[in-house]
Amino acid sequence: MSWLDAFVQWTGWLGLDYRFLLDAYERGSFVAGAWVTLQLCLCTMAGSLAVGVALAAALVSGRPWLAGPTRLFVEVTRNTPTLVQLYCAFLVLNMLISEVIGGANPFTPFAWVVIVISLHKGVFHAEALRAGIEAVPQVTLEAATSLGFSRRQRLWRVELPLAVRFALPSLVNNLIELVKMTALASAIAVGDITYASILIWTQRDNVLELMILILLFFGLLSFVVNCLGRGLEARLRMPGYGH
Repeated sequence: MSWLDAFVQWTGWLGLDYRFLLDAYERGSFVAGAWVTLQLCLCTMAGSLAVGVALAAALVSGRPWLAGPTRLFVEVTRNTPTLVQLYCAFLVLNMLISEVIGGANPFTPFAWVVIVISLHKGVFHAEALRAGIEAVPQVTLEAATSLGFSRRQRLWRVELPLAVRFALPSLVNNLIELVKMTALASAIAVGDITYASILIWTQRDNVLELMILILLFFGLLSFVVNCLGRGLEARLRMPGYGH
């Protein structure tokens, strides 16, 4: 008897039905869904951080024509539900793009999930980074200016590196929220772990068992992100700042 058979038999004694794990197709579908979720997490993490840095730079640019529209975008994005944004993007923008190009639409459901979640969490990253930039001591900025740094050089070489350190706890918290947010992908039929589980439990009626697995999976992912974030925070902590 394999360890998988033993696990199914043991959980069966507890009243849980994990027999789908013995079916190669359903087991493969669940594993593939978990892999899609991991890809979503990695892509949206990278995308949201890039968006956050760009928006934070625009917010503190000192140029009203740039900071004003950026502030409007931030307020609208963070004050509307992510699911509504996803539906608007996939059901409206996606349709308009298809009509305009008149051919194969390059934006897949997976791509729309990455775009929407990256933009949504990116505005939260931007606010955390903006607060970090504003927390940079004035004497540090004066020292950079005295060394001949331009406004742009001061932002990218002094303010943002320090802001990342100051904002890291908030950024890590945002990334943990982002991991959980990827479950929304199932709303537009992206084959993530949630969608794969839905397809399985509609056939086997084992909702409780699959929900337990989903909770454990996302809990583990969030725990890993939290541990990596805390390790990075400790590594980047500077003497004289904070604890």
